[in-house]
Order: sequence, then structure tokens, then C-alpha cells
Amino acid sequence: MKRRKFITLIGGAAVTWPLAARAQQPTMPVIGILGISAPETIGDRLRAFRLGLKEAGYIVGENLTIDYRWTENQFDQLPELAADFVRKHVAVITTVAGASLAAKLATTSIPIVFIATEDPVRLGLVASLARPGGNLTGINIFSAELVAKRLELVRELLPSATGIAVLISPSGPSSEATLRDIEPAAHALGLRVQVFNASTPREIEAAFAILVRERHDALFLGADPFFTSRRVQLANLAARHSVPMISATREVPEVGGLISYGANIVDGWRQVGVYVGRILRGTKPADLPVVQSTKFELVINAQTARILGVEVLADLLTRADEVIE
Repeated sequence: MKRRKFITLIGGAAVTWPLAARAQQPTMPVIGILGISAPETIGDRLRAFRLGLKEAGYIVGENLTIDYRWTENQFDQLPELAADFVRKHVAVITTVAGASLAAKLATTSIPIVFIATEDPVRLGLVASLARPGGNLTGINIFSAELVAKRLELVRELLPSATGIAVLISPSGPSSEATLRDIEPAAHALGLRVQVFNASTPREIEAAFAILVRERHDALFLGADPFFTSRRVQLANLAARHSVPMISATREVPEVGGLISYGANIVDGWRQVGVYVGRILRGTKPADLPVVQSTKFELVINAQTARILGVEVLADLLTRADEVIE
């Protein structure tokens, strides 16, 4: 064999082998996250999700990729976004609140790990908590099931309050539960409530204009992802009009709201990450029982309380998991 031909063959092999090796490498699984809020508004939760994945042996960018889809509170977009994940054959779909049912209707084969704000059995997501059945499992963070407890905290903070404004997003995942529970809970505490609807930033502004004019004593936020994504706007309006505001998530008092009480949602996202990792390793969703949140936290913004002239009793401060100064 001539030397030039030999070198040419060796050179060709040197080019071909790495290409063949790359072709044989397994494709990284893709996780689809389907939600209401843009990723930049839930950074802490997504970091916790990645931590849970890491606990299960998966690191984004190394052996896993994540694809995001969100609707900015446009719930009618959820079915198409879920269908898009199905067409892309993602390995697992992670859903938040109202997105879970859309994903369930889109596929019976791709595993779905959800974060529910109320009983997932009642919502029709799973057959039972211990034995979910089908292709869904996840965690219930009880956000919509703590309405009465949050109203009790309003009574403690504002013992002379009579009228409470309640803000819900009409098509949001927790609106029905909030409307179901708010009236009887308020009646038991001697409170009068007025419900306001808001699905856009402009509607939030309009609702504030009315509740301020009608001199409501506090604002009760429904447990809705939309309000979490608009928390800065809400906190600014509450500060401008001196309105005490209570929410389900700690993100609201962190930016100036008065108080929050609810499940530790960040820990819930970590648990979802763990479940996604276990499914990627071969566990079936039907074999993973739905997790019930056990970590609930009371967060009080003491600085906001002082600005509003609200006296927070020592007993309540002692019970708080975090007091923001």
C-alpha cells in the first residue's frame, strides 16, 4: 500500500470514529415544565427543583435538559402547550396547579409529576393518594385548603376589622376553593368579605381603586400563581394605599406584604424534583404515593407592620417561622 493512501485512510478513520462515538451516545432526557408563571418569577422554586433532581442523580446541562412552557395566566393556552410536550416526546412533564389537568388530558403514557394546591383526588388527577394509578403523581401543598386559617390570622392581627377584600383570579386553579370556603370562614369570625376578580395587571389596579375607596380593612389574596408573579405590583399598591395584605406564599411578605401562611412551596418543588429523578431511573408514577405537605410556615414582615401601624402581638411573633425586619 502506498504511503499517501495509508495516511488518507488513517486520517479518514480519525474523523469517522469520533462521529460514530458521538452518534452512539444516549440523548439526554428532556423534562417539560408546564405552568402559569414565567420562570424568572419563580427562581427560588426552580432552584429547589434542580436540587431535588440533583439528589436523584440528575444535573441540568450534564445528563438532563429542561424545557419551559408558561401561559402568563392565559389558561386557554394550556391544552396546546401540553400537546406540544407530547409531540416532542419529553421524558416527564412537571405541572403546576391548573396545568395538571391539561397535561393529564394530553397524554396517558408520559409520566406527569404535579404540584396541586388542593386535594388531587377531588380534582380528578389521581385515584387515591396512596395508589395514584395511571401516569400521574406529585405533591399537594394545600394552598387552597387553608383559607380559614389565614382569615383567623387576619382577625388576630386586626381585631377591630370588619370588612375584608378578597382578590381572586376567576379562571385560576384555586378560585373555586377560595370562593367555597371564604364566606363560611368569614361569617364564623364576624367578618364581611367582598370578592374582587383580577386576571391582568390592569384589573389588579382597578380592584385596588375600588377596595381603597370602600375602605376595606385588609386584602386577602387567593392562592393563585398569577398573584405570586405579580407580587411586586401588589406590594407596591398595598404600601401606597396602606392596605394590610395576607397571602398563601412567603414571596409576598418578602417584597412588602404583611403576612403569609401556607406550605413551604420551595420544599415542595424540591420533592417534585426528587420524584422526577426517580421516574427517570425507572420508577412508575403509579408506584409513587402523592406527598402531602407537612411543612407550613408563618412569615411576618415586621417592617411593613410598623409602617401600617399594625401591632403584632408577641405571641404571634413567637409562632412565626420567620419575621422580616
